[in-house]
Amino acid sequence: MRGEESLRVLVPTEGESLPLMDVNACETEAPELWDYVFVVDRRTQRNPGQVQRQRRFLEELENQGFRYKAAEDQEKQFLGIRADNSLFDRYRRLTEPEDTVPRGELSRPPSIQATNRIRIVNFVLNSKTAVGDTLQDLVKDRVFEAGFPLHEGEVHLKKTWARWRSMFQRQPISDIRDYFGEKVALYFAWLGWYTYMLVPAAVVGLIVFLSGFSQFEASQISKEICKAHDIYMCPRGDHNRRFQRLSDTCAYAKLTHLFDNEGTVLFAIFMALWATVFLELWKRERARVVLQWELYGWDEDQEEMALGLIACPDYQPRLHQHSYLRSAVILLLSLLMICLMIGMAHVLVVYRVLAAALFSSALPFLGEQVTTAVVVSGALVHYVTIILMTKINKYVALKLCDFEKPRTFSERESKFTVKFFTLQFFAHFSSLIYVAFILGRINGHPGKSVRLAGLWKLEECHLSGCMMDLFVQMAVIMGLKQTLSNCVEYLKPWLAHKCRSLRAPSQDPELDRWQRNYRLNPTYTFSLFDEFMEMMIQYGFTTVFVAAFPLAPLLALFSNLVEIRLDAIKMVRLQRRLVPRKAKDIGAWLHVLEIIGVLAVIANGMVIAFTSEFIPRTVYKHRYGPCRRGAQSEVDCFTGYVNHSLSVFYTKDFQDPAKIEGWENVTECRYRDYFSAQDSNFSEQHWFLLAIRLAFLILFEHVALCIKLIAAWFVPDVPQSVKNEVLKKKYQRLGQKRWRGGAGWEWGGAGVGPLNPFPASSCSPKSTDV
Repeated sequence: MRGEESLRVLVPTEGESLPLMDVNACETEAPELWDYVFVVDRRTQRNPGQVQRQRRFLEELENQGFRYKAAEDQEKQFLGIRADNSLFDRYRRLTEPEDTVPRGELSRPPSIQATNRIRIVNFVLNSKTAVGDTLQDLVKDRVFEAGFPLHEGEVHLKKTWARWRSMFQRQPISDIRDYFGEKVALYFAWLGWYTYMLVPAAVVGLIVFLSGFSQFEASQISKEICKAHDIYMCPRGDHNRRFQRLSDTCAYAKLTHLFDNEGTVLFAIFMALWATVFLELWKRERARVVLQWELYGWDEDQEEMALGLIACPDYQPRLHQHSYLRSAVILLLSLLMICLMIGMAHVLVVYRVLAAALFSSALPFLGEQVTTAVVVSGALVHYVTIILMTKINKYVALKLCDFEKPRTFSERESKFTVKFFTLQFFAHFSSLIYVAFILGRINGHPGKSVRLAGLWKLEECHLSGCMMDLFVQMAVIMGLKQTLSNCVEYLKPWLAHKCRSLRAPSQDPELDRWQRNYRLNPTYTFSLFDEFMEMMIQYGFTTVFVAAFPLAPLLALFSNLVEIRLDAIKMVRLQRRLVPRKAKDIGAWLHVLEIIGVLAVIANGMVIAFTSEFIPRTVYKHRYGPCRRGAQSEVDCFTGYVNHSLSVFYTKDFQDPAKIEGWENVTECRYRDYFSAQDSNFSEQHWFLLAIRLAFLILFEHVALCIKLIAAWFVPDVPQSVKNEVLKKKYQRLGQKRWRGGAGWEWGGAGVGPLNPFPASSCSPKSTDV
């Protein structure tokens, strides 16, 4: 840094690129007075067109009551921007009803929160001026390199919130709101509530998982599999051209029973109820918080129009518009993108088929672990695909929103939320849907296999069942999402900030503060949106396929404890200050949560009905097993289930049995399905099981949805205390209007106490009078 760095006030004159005039030190304003800072690359001063646009924008701001101060170093020029108090006085007159402001208060200098001040200034800076430029336009065209509000007074949040040692401490939501605004505060309030509510879900999921350990060695089905030395399984793919003893899958059978047992159904119903109770209790918590912030009756449209009138006296609100043609085009394009997501799932299917052939030939030491290697590598490929498609989905969703022409920024954000989440849902869950409901069901049977392009045989589920494949797929993807993504999310901005902070500080304290804020990582419009989206996808993993992965809530709980502090550290220590935004709820994300709750009921019901072995075991126990006429103490009810659930195929019916190792010693092999050994058609048990599966699915979904509806009705969205408080304030406002010109009646006066604002009287209306 140069020793002659100077602090200057901008005074528009002719003949200078950015006209500056030195001032005495006594005229230097307090550091906290600057609402915004612009950064100019000094190399742009060589371009007369850039300089002219800078000057016109600054002159336009000066006409609106802004003041400027500048400082420079060897590379950059920093412009401190401050709005006149009259701007915020106009805002208060427009947004606060006159009857709520005491007499004489409007004539005083307005006292406005720093968050509201930054928000209003940001709106003015990004509104079209007379010259047609906004700050976003100028930054995009490199007229200004950056524009951002300063971090001021964040020391308290650094000490109490944005540090790892505070991981298990309560979040200071009110302090977050006072510094970052309501939108960010509501995100952390929701994230904290979600994490708190994950505790019972994680405990129940862990109990269900551990309950499998109690039967790890005692399960009759596992015992039969481990002792089945004389049962040979048919070759499952081209990479495995030999018969395999069923007893070789003993370990996998025991592991599968950990998450595919009788407790799975109860846990799935519990999670459906949990999702509903979580949402209803969050609505109540949100109502309490918003009432405390005095935003319960806040109107977003009125706020938008007030800011528009402040930025431009001739402002006219954009009217609501709807075009059936535009909506049809957006729907078709969205369906096209969804088909692309489904196509990506088919690409993963092709990869897994080719990988099985490649691993068996190139990696012969894998032996029987080829299927596991294919499943794990497929999950890794899917994770990489998710990362790539996220960027594409965001770009497409933004273009669709721009084409739809939303009226306001909030409306644009809501529409973008729905479109982006829909695309992301299919990107994240397409392969899970394939594994859960398609894998191994379209392969045909031994002797008549379905092949890809007539060459490669389609992959099949593991010998222990498709639940094992689904469990591995979810564990890998969710594990990577919660670990690797969090590491990248933290280390990338941390390293970038460290590299930019290596420069020597300025001798001028104020310039040094501006430089430190500039060297922080930039934020953008959807910075907070990305955090919400990450949590929604995690919520989907936690609920949608939780029947196959009971440990998902526990993993999400640990991840969220880290996520809260990680986001806090990023926002306070590593990023420039987010522009505060006013809000009274989490917006469209609440509808997303409700949709995920419904999808969770449907998906878990289908997993239990068609992927799990719960239905075949239950049917065998009550229709075919030794306990069909009543329980017998000396015989386990599942005795003989393994032999019953495996179909028979005669090895002589293979097209080329000589290519199968050991075929001369095996006359028949078994495979998982219900086919007739004589004609290879579906057996009677298959159709009976299918009917029971469909009946269970319908019953499960109706019971779960009924429980959700009853829970939603039983738990009111808004606490009665909040409703009563709102009612009191309305009554107070009416009383002030009625008695303002009379005998000086005041709230809490005669006959009306603060604890009983509605005194008993003959004029109190009955409930039927309203």
